[in-house]
Amino acid sequence: MSIRATKQIENSPLPGGPAFIQGNEAIADAAVIAGCRFFAGYPITPSSEIMRRMIERFHTLDGRFVQMEDELGSIAAVIGAAWTGAKAMTATSGPGLSLMIENLGYATMTETPLLLVNVQRVGPSTGQATRPAQGDVMQARWGGHGGFPCIALAPSSVQELIDFTIRAFNLAEAFRTPVLLMADEIVGHLRENCVFPEQVEIWQRYYAPGEPPFDTDHPSLVPSMPKFGDGEDLLITGSTHDARGLRMASSAEVQARVSWRLHEKFERGRDEIVRTQHFGEAQPKLLLVSYGGSARAARQALTRLLDQGRDAGLLKLDTLWPFPEQQLQAAAAKADQVLVVEANCGQIVLEVERLLRNGPRVTAHLRHDGEAITPSEVLAAAEAL
Repeated sequence: MSIRATKQIENSPLPGGPAFIQGNEAIADAAVIAGCRFFAGYPITPSSEIMRRMIERFHTLDGRFVQMEDELGSIAAVIGAAWTGAKAMTATSGPGLSLMIENLGYATMTETPLLLVNVQRVGPSTGQATRPAQGDVMQARWGGHGGFPCIALAPSSVQELIDFTIRAFNLAEAFRTPVLLMADEIVGHLRENCVFPEQVEIWQRYYAPGEPPFDTDHPSLVPSMPKFGDGEDLLITGSTHDARGLRMASSAEVQARVSWRLHEKFERGRDEIVRTQHFGEAQPKLLLVSYGGSARAARQALTRLLDQGRDAGLLKLDTLWPFPEQQLQAAAAKADQVLVVEANCGQIVLEVERLLRNGPRVTAHLRHDGEAITPSEVLAAAEAL
């Protein structure tokens, strides 16, 4: 499927090259490199360094920062900024994501491109503000009403925070949708070596004057997106609407078309959206599956398993949603055992069990006490299978 966005190589507004930097600060710098010039947010640990860094960067760039009264207002301001043509983002953690969910649905329905960074911490509720977890991954997919789809990426290192943030903005522009960067406290507060690009490929949303902003026959199913000030008769509503944005709150035909297109554009874009990394044996007897900060422990455990001569591999999920269905089934094709490693009470393991039913035995190594999963734990769990 062709991507419906303008692509161009641009020089970074920040110095490129090696750096030793905190993960949250890297997200902010990468956002600036991707073209973000609007940030609205409300401080919350462990994501607050992103907001502080954006303020610092916007002092020297033509950016706008607004501290809102709460998280609901923050994402509302980001949505408004996106419709003025800006690349816009916010950052939060679990309790803030809960408050943003209503407007996340609105952004999905109005096909508003934006970046929402969630630096996850242990919960539920306010939980422990500085302790790591991955308990929001199902909320990202299913937290809102209406069952709307989303794009969610899961970085595991500071380098990936840079690369995935830039990619998240590009995907948001190309698919006209909110994108969630599902970081966690481990990578958000991690400091490690990384490399910033001197040039990046930047995607810009498609716009053709006069074309309907909420429907299209283009194979991508991504319509043109005007901005306020372009002279279009622009109507934006979270209610069911036709191609021109007129409310059609009683039409089953229009509702069916809207619902189908919002889902189908992700299905048609799967090859562009979904990314995984595979380590170890290509089709192993023992397959580890992990993502985000937990994947760091899983990868070290894999090294020890390979040193023992085990037929083992690791599938690292860089994209969580849409879920990498084909990649998982291919990696597990010859597996006897699949071990899912994640820092919650068991979320992605449910998706793995669904996709591998009648296949290999699926178990999970879970931790949800606010402590990081260690390589030794993963190794012990694998050896016990």
